[in-house]
Amino acid sequence: MARNIGRFLVLIAAALIYSSALASSIFQPISDSHRSAALELFNPLGGSFSSVEKTYEELRTFEVLGIDKRSDISTAACQSVSEILGSSSSTLKDLFYALKVNGILQCGIKEDVFEGVASRLQSVVGGASALLDFYYSVGGLALIKGQTSKDDLYLADAEGVFRSIKALSQSDGRWRYNSNNPESSTFAAGLALEALAGIVSLSSSEIDQSLISTTKNDILKLFDSIEKYDDGAFYFDEKLVGAREHQGVLSTTSSVVRGLTAFAAVTSGSLNLPSGKILGLAKFFLGIGIPGDAKDLFNQVDSLAFLESNTVSIPLILSLPATVLSLTKKDALKVKVNTVLGSNAPPLTVNLLQVLRSGSKDTSLIESQELKFDPENAVYTLDAMPKSVDVGKYTFVFEMVLHDSDHKNLYATGGRIRIPIFVTGVIEVDSAEIAVLDSDLGSIETKKKIDLAGENTVSLSANHLQKLRLSFQLSSPLGHAFKPHQAILKLTHETKVEHMFVMGSSGKQFEIILDFLGQVEKFFYLSGRYNVQLAVGDAVMENSFLKAIGHVDLDLPAPPEKAPQPPAQPLDPNLIYGPKAEIAHIFRAPEKLPPKKLSLTFSGLTLLPFLGFLVGLLRLGVNLKNFPSSSVPAVFATLFHLGIAAVLSLYMLFWLKLDLFTTLKALCFLGAFLMFVGHRILSHLASSSSKLKSA
Repeated sequence: MARNIGRFLVLIAAALIYSSALASSIFQPISDSHRSAALELFNPLGGSFSSVEKTYEELRTFEVLGIDKRSDISTAACQSVSEILGSSSSTLKDLFYALKVNGILQCGIKEDVFEGVASRLQSVVGGASALLDFYYSVGGLALIKGQTSKDDLYLADAEGVFRSIKALSQSDGRWRYNSNNPESSTFAAGLALEALAGIVSLSSSEIDQSLISTTKNDILKLFDSIEKYDDGAFYFDEKLVGAREHQGVLSTTSSVVRGLTAFAAVTSGSLNLPSGKILGLAKFFLGIGIPGDAKDLFNQVDSLAFLESNTVSIPLILSLPATVLSLTKKDALKVKVNTVLGSNAPPLTVNLLQVLRSGSKDTSLIESQELKFDPENAVYTLDAMPKSVDVGKYTFVFEMVLHDSDHKNLYATGGRIRIPIFVTGVIEVDSAEIAVLDSDLGSIETKKKIDLAGENTVSLSANHLQKLRLSFQLSSPLGHAFKPHQAILKLTHETKVEHMFVMGSSGKQFEIILDFLGQVEKFFYLSGRYNVQLAVGDAVMENSFLKAIGHVDLDLPAPPEKAPQPPAQPLDPNLIYGPKAEIAHIFRAPEKLPPKKLSLTFSGLTLLPFLGFLVGLLRLGVNLKNFPSSSVPAVFATLFHLGIAAVLSLYMLFWLKLDLFTTLKALCFLGAFLMFVGHRILSHLASSSSKLKSA
């Protein structure tokens, strides 16, 4: 049981740290954990993927994460790409993703194949009316333009196609999939923005700026519907009710990010989007951790790659390698600033603005300090913790200041960044003593000092008219009063019945007085030896402990008739699930059998009646003169005799191997058969006999 309380203290401390981290999330850039997850999730069956889309998702994820796996799948993937691009029956979606795969692997597709695909896609663009047709055909043409040497690949009526797609937009910034569907979609808005970006890149002349401005206003309206978590992460949610396939928050947000960054890359001028929302989108993708699904991991990594290189605002992520600092070990505060994919940040300064104790509002324990930059490790450090910082939970407030003024419009720093920090240390335990007091006068009958840092074997005795007092003092490394999350006194009877009491405190002093007279019912009137243990634990207390103090022999009065009974104690699992005692079986002694020769002689004698039957048949002159000569009666006569032989054979099988029930079942069928054929043959014989008499 002591082990269980120790585990309980550890779990409580871990839960407190984890819940505090959830209240103010700490975002970390892409790490090696994502690379390991990608290698595990993208594991095609039989070495090939079920679709070219999944092949692209794997290649794109590995490309962003810097994993070189092209040689493992390039042969099969390029063969699939060649087949898709060379087939006239390939769908627009397969053509689109085949071109994306080719953009990564460079499969060496011939120019005439590209020309054939481009011709087909241009004809689709001219007659398209659905958003997905525009998305795949325009996107495919843009990919072909980037993968071939042809510089004259343009849309014939780019502005007209732009207007056709723009006609599907709604007043709230969302898009419809086609003109016949009144439902609008946030996911479709991202597809539409990507398609519009492709049209701009394929246009031989400049698109009407009024259309560009209107689209930028649509983007601002779309961002008006963005939603926010408490940790500062922003995301888009799909509100389309009648969609065939529901898009989750991750895929919807990813679609908008792709469309936004693609459109911003091909248009001039600012989108006037707040940098805080772009940073919030990055926090959303980083805040989901490591997805357990390949599609979700692709959406996460692909979106972060677009945010890493977007022209709107590049997010910078401030993170801490450790959020638990030890005063005992004199840990230094370390801060890292990176892009979402882990690249180094531009020149900047990190300032520690405030250190707020948990529960306080705006009272900072320090003045603003600038952290030192270590260029070798790309880490900002605060060598020594402020002297006013004691053990406990704090909120550290940081600020990033870019050195280059031109970078302020290029990077998103997020203003003030609040991160929870746990400062731990060794708590000093003093003046620990345990005593037995007289109930009436309160005078000390027995008092003993205890060492809560060492071993104790205190032995006390008391009766129901006395009291037990335990007291000690706790102080932090700076000498302040310290109140842990748990301070529990535990008494365990020799019958394993346990009693726990929470200790009260006043300043540094912790004390509990157990009045046994008022506790006799709680103790179930159980006299005898009680082991005494003390558990003190906290998330920031490095020397949390569970100590055995000793025992007290308690003499309680006899229980009355209706006194409460102690609870049933759980059985030892070893008694329930452990090995059982071996059972020695005693079998009945076999019955005595006659000698073998006698048994064989008796079996031979049983055959004598059968031999007598055969001799009798010969003496009677048995013959086949009355056997029917016509075909049908002859068949029934033959079957009748075969049935009798089958019955005799069944008797023999019963004697050798069959049981009674099986024999009776077979005999029922044979008996019915014999009754039928016997009746027919006897009827024939009777008819023949009557004819002879009449003649």
